[in-house]
This record gives sequence, C-alpha cells and structure tokens, in this order.
Amino acid sequence: MTQDERRRIVPLATRAALASVAMATFLLGLKGFAAWHTGSIAMLGSLADTGLDLLASLVTLYGVRLAATPADHDHRFGHGKAEALAALFQVGLITASAVGIGWRAIMALGERAPTQDAEFGIGVSIAAIAATAVLLWYQRRVIRQTGSVAILADNVHYQSDVLLNGSVILALVLDQYLRVRGADAVFGIAIALWLAWGAFQASSNAIDQLMDKEWPEDQRAAFLDVAARQPGLRGIHDFRTRRAGTHDFAQFHMEVDPAITVARAHDLVEAVEHNLKRAFPKVEVLIHLDPEGHVDTDNPLVEADVTPHWFGKRM
Repeated sequence: MTQDERRRIVPLATRAALASVAMATFLLGLKGFAAWHTGSIAMLGSLADTGLDLLASLVTLYGVRLAATPADHDHRFGHGKAEALAALFQVGLITASAVGIGWRAIMALGERAPTQDAEFGIGVSIAAIAATAVLLWYQRRVIRQTGSVAILADNVHYQSDVLLNGSVILALVLDQYLRVRGADAVFGIAIALWLAWGAFQASSNAIDQLMDKEWPEDQRAAFLDVAARQPGLRGIHDFRTRRAGTHDFAQFHMEVDPAITVARAHDLVEAVEHNLKRAFPKVEVLIHLDPEGHVDTDNPLVEADVTPHWFGKRM
C-alpha cells in the first residue's frame, strides 16, 4: 500500500468510526428516555445494547487510529493486538449487562404492571432503525473504498441492531395492544441471552488473535495459490499465518534450485513478494529461502510441502 493510498484510506475509515460513535451517542440518549418513560424491559435491553454499541464504536475508532500508527522500536509487528485486548474489556461489560437485564426480566415476570405509552416506544425504535440504516449505508460506502476490516466488523454489529429494535417493537405491541402479559419480560430475557452470545463470540475472536490462531483454510489456500505461480519456485513448506487487529502476517520457506546464484534466488523471492503484495496488500510477508529438498527440522508442527495440488503438473 502506497503512502498516498494510506493517507486517503485512514481519514475515510476514521470518519466512518466517528459516525458510529455519534450515532450510538444519539441513540443512547433517545433510548434512555424511552426506557424510563415506557418501563419496558425490552427497551431497557435495547438501551444496554446501544451502550455497548457506543463502547464498541469507540474501540473501533481506537483500533482504526492505532492501525494507522506505524510499527516502532518496541513494537516491530505493529500495535494490532491492542484491539483484541480492548475487545476482552468489552466482553466483561457485555456479560455484566446481560446478567443485569436477564435478572430484571425474570423479576418482571411476576409483576402485573404493564408497560406504558407503547406508541412512544415504538416511535423511538422506528427512529433507531431508520438512523441505523443510514449509518449502515455510509459504512458500506467506506468499506468498498478502503476495505477496512474494523469498519466491516462494526457494520455487521449494527446490522444486528436493526433486528433488536424490531424485537422491541414486537414486545410492546404484544404487551399493550394484544394484552399478552409477560411478553415484554420474555423479550427482555431473549435480549439478555443474545447479548451473552455476542459476548462469547467477541471473546472467542479476541482470544484467537491473542493466541495467533491460523487463518481459515480457504484464505490460506488462496494465498498459497498466488505464491506458487512464480516460475522457478520448487516448493513451499512451514507456512504460518496469524492476525493482529486489522493486520495479517504470513511467513513460509520457499524452495528453489540449489544450483542457481544467490542473486537469482533473491530475484525469485522478490517476485513472489511482489505478486503477494499485489493480491493481498494488507498482509505482511516474510519468506525464508531454502535449496530444494532441504529439511529444516524434525518438529512435527513444521508442515511439509504445502504447494497447491496443481503445482506438480504445472512444473
């Protein structure tokens, strides 16, 4: 990625993250008043989720800004893992909110007092859906232009908010118009469970990054497919990958004819790096050069030849 591209992409991603923060702040105030005014447990759950949206958007903003910070003397691989640490902090807050909402909803099952002013609560939820739809549209524009993984994750998160606001509308309609008592509390419990599931997923993703989990198999295969198309390459082994925040890292041993010169071997490595950078501009690549047939170690985790199945036929 060139410096001009980076200067163009970073402000776009930052503006999208700031838009998420502004939207979550607006909805937090609106839903806070609606939850107090209607007494709806489902609206309270939606309010808690919006509070977490605000936190998630702040973390996204932090991650986008930090992703633009170059590696320094103390952090040679960049600062991407700070985003995973912040996500684990989020998980604690999400879990606490889910427990609180679930407990309040269970207690409300034994209460007979209905919710109040369903029209206002429904109006707030419709406004929230409309505002979120505008944000989703803007985020998608930025994603198309920048390919930001952080903004993409935020976009997926806000898509679920549309469904959550729809469930609040349904709960209020059942409780006040159709007189289905307890519907609001049941939806409150459902929202609490949904929050708990989101916490589990967020913790899983964060832990995967901190533990340097390998890329998915389809992504690994696509990467190897590009690398192996370089004429003169005799094989690839010990392929390792990881992800930190918005950055991906890949390293492997590349085998070449042992009879060629060092300069020729260096040219082949640079050609492979160029092809990979063009196809995967956000991946930092490290290649170790080996003569064909060289055995590096007896470590069973070191993969043998991982070149694509078509490689032998093409050679």
